[in-house]
Amino acid sequence: MTTSKTTVQESAKPVEPVGFDEEGAALQMGELSELLGYVIKRAQLKVFDDFLRCMAPLQLSPAQFSVLLLLDKNPGRNQTEIANTLGILRPNFVSMLDGLESRDLLTRMRSPSDRRSHVLMLTDKGRATLARAKKLVATRHEARLIELLGPSEHKALLGMMAKIANEF
Repeated sequence: MTTSKTTVQESAKPVEPVGFDEEGAALQMGELSELLGYVIKRAQLKVFDDFLRCMAPLQLSPAQFSVLLLLDKNPGRNQTEIANTLGILRPNFVSMLDGLESRDLLTRMRSPSDRRSHVLMLTDKGRATLARAKKLVATRHEARLIELLGPSEHKALLGMMAKIANEF
């Protein structure tokens, strides 16, 4: 991979075709390649696929990694706060917590201030796993994205995605 030195405008290209017709010719994407939502989704699939390959030794999904990161910075927060912050539906989140807890990466405890609620804490194994995961993400996954985009475009893209996530 080489670092691109072109501007965002110059490097903007239509999404490559993803399918072929019966004769083996590439399908025409038409307006799809110009729809931001579609292009973001295609990019997300590629990024998640790379993330999963990087995390294969630790068997962590992007959502699980996000939970561990949030708990590392916010120990003792309740399940609802973490799920809402990450935009994970309650039934999916409870199932994810069950899996992380069965792997001894986190623990759920009754909240001392509200017995109807559970607070979440990383275990020692959870902290060690997170440390390994952060190193893999930084040295492999994010490093590949920075190599592909270049540091300034990487930073700009982070800003643009944050703006969409926070303001749209």
